[in-house]
Amino acid sequence: MQDILVALIVGACTGYAVWVLMPAAARRAIARRVLDWPWPEAIGKRLRRTAQAPTGCGCNGCDAGSKPAASTTHTIRIHRQPKP
Repeated sequence: MQDILVALIVGACTGYAVWVLMPAAARRAIARRVLDWPWPEAIGKRLRRTAQAPTGCGCNGCDAGSKPAASTTHTIRIHRQPKP
């Protein structure tokens, strides 16, 4: 009985680790495929959120109106420390 319980816990942990470390595009594709299965409400809600997650960095054009910074040249000065 203990071996079965340990196997279930290890399997669940492995599944969670694979899901978290998987690329977002793969998670979205898998969530869309299994969304129609009969899931409990909490899991179904999470799968719907994952299936509809936006792609990319989430900027949504926030930098579209900004101008690029003017390039300026700065002099770099290196100061050597005196030896004790």
